[in-house]
Amino acid sequence: MPFISNTDEQRTLMLKEIGVASFKDLLKGIPSELFIRNPLTLDEPLSEFEITKKVQALASQNINTSGVVSFLGAGIYDHFIPAAVSYVIGRPEFYSAYTPYQAEVSQGTLQFIYEYQTLICELTGMDASNASMYDGATACAESLLLALRHNKNKKIIISSLIHPHYKQVIETYIKPLNPEIVYIPQNNGRIDLEKLQSEMSDGVSAVLIPSPNFLGVIEDLESLEPIIHENKKALFIVATDPLSLLLFNPPGKYNVDIVVGEGQVLGSKQNLGGPLFGFFAVNQKLIRKMPGRIVGATVDTNGQKGYVLTLQTREQHIRRDKATSNICTNESLCALAATVYMVLMGKQGLREVAEQSTIKAHYLNDKICRIEGFEASNTSPFFKEFAIKTSIPPSEIISKLKHKGYFAGVDISKYGYEDQLLIAVTEKRTKHELEAFVYELEKLMEEV
Repeated sequence: MPFISNTDEQRTLMLKEIGVASFKDLLKGIPSELFIRNPLTLDEPLSEFEITKKVQALASQNINTSGVVSFLGAGIYDHFIPAAVSYVIGRPEFYSAYTPYQAEVSQGTLQFIYEYQTLICELTGMDASNASMYDGATACAESLLLALRHNKNKKIIISSLIHPHYKQVIETYIKPLNPEIVYIPQNNGRIDLEKLQSEMSDGVSAVLIPSPNFLGVIEDLESLEPIIHENKKALFIVATDPLSLLLFNPPGKYNVDIVVGEGQVLGSKQNLGGPLFGFFAVNQKLIRKMPGRIVGATVDTNGQKGYVLTLQTREQHIRRDKATSNICTNESLCALAATVYMVLMGKQGLREVAEQSTIKAHYLNDKICRIEGFEASNTSPFFKEFAIKTSIPPSEIISKLKHKGYFAGVDISKYGYEDQLLIAVTEKRTKHELEAFVYELEKLMEEV
C-alpha cells in the first residue's frame, strides 16, 4: 500500500477543522519529560524515486525461497499458492476493508467468513468455527483459557512436543490465572502415554496435543482420547496442520473438544514470518464460550438470504467481565486467502498437496538416513516434516548449504533437540531437487 504524504496546506486545514493551532496542541496530554529533546539524526529527505531505489537495494540483500530450494518449516511452509489467491484478496473491497463493526452492511465480508467457517468445520470434523485468530500460538493459548473458564479446574497438561514458540505464548497468556502446567515428555517422537495417564486426575482442565507435533510426527489420537476423557471434565485439545487432515481422520472423529492450529499453509505466503492466522473450531457444547466472533446465515424480512455476526463474546460488545477473550478482531484477509485457496484447490487438490508433501518427505528422509553421519531422531510416523540427528552441528550444515542454493532446514538444537536438523518438504520440491540436496549432504560429510 503506497504512502501518500500531506502538504503543509493540507495539514494546516486539518488542524483548523479540528480546532487547534498546531500539531503540538494535540500532544498536551503527554508529560513533557517523555518528549525527545535532541533532534533526530535522520538522513536528508529523498524523492520517491530515490527512496524506492534505496528500499529495493536493501530488499535485494534478502535470500528468499523463490531463488533457493527451501526445506524450512517449523510452523511456516513453502507451499504453492495459485495466482488467483493474490488477485482476489487484492481487490479493494477486501484489501482495504477493516473489521466490520457495522457488520450487517458488510455482506461480502460476512459471506466469505461464513464460507471460511464452513470449510474449517469440514476439515476438522467439528461443529463450529470462529472467524479466525491471530495465529496458531494464540489459538492454542485461547483454547486453554476456554478450558479454564469452562470447567474451573486448574491443571493444564501439554505435550512437550508443542512448538517452543507456542509454549512461550501459552505461558505468557495464561499466567494471570495461575494454573498448574505439566509438560509430558516424549517417547520416540510421540507423547509418553504412561506418563500422560499418571498425570490425569480430577483437577485436569485440558490436555493439549499437537499432531503433527514440532518434530512432524502424527500422534495416535484414538489411543489418547479414552485416557483424557476418563476425566469427564477435561477437554481434549488438538493443534494440527490443516493439510494433514486430508490424509488422516479429522480430530472430530476422535471426540476431540477443540481443534486449533496455524493456517498459513492455506494460501498465505511465508512473508518473513507473518502475517499469519489461527483457526479455532469446537464441538456444540462449547460454541458460546469460543473466543472471537462467529458469522451466521439468516433470512431477512423480504425472504433474502443474508449474513450476520451471530456471536461476539468480546469486551467491546458485551460486559467486560462476561467476555470470553480480549481478542479484538480476526485475521480477515488471511482467512479470505485461505477460503479462496481451499475453494480453488478443492478437496482433491488439497489431498494431492498433502500426499505429495508426505511422499516426498519420506523419500528424502530415507535417502538422508543412508548417508553416514545422519540418522532419524525417531521411528514414529510423520507427515511432511522430520528431524534428523547429525554428526556435525546443524548450524554448519545450514551455513554451508546456503551458499549452494539451499535452505537446509531449521537447527532445533537451540530448543533442546541436541544436534538435530528439522527438515520440511512440500509439494513444490521436485525429485531432482531432492536428489541434488542429498548429493550436497553427501559431499559435505565427505569433507568432514
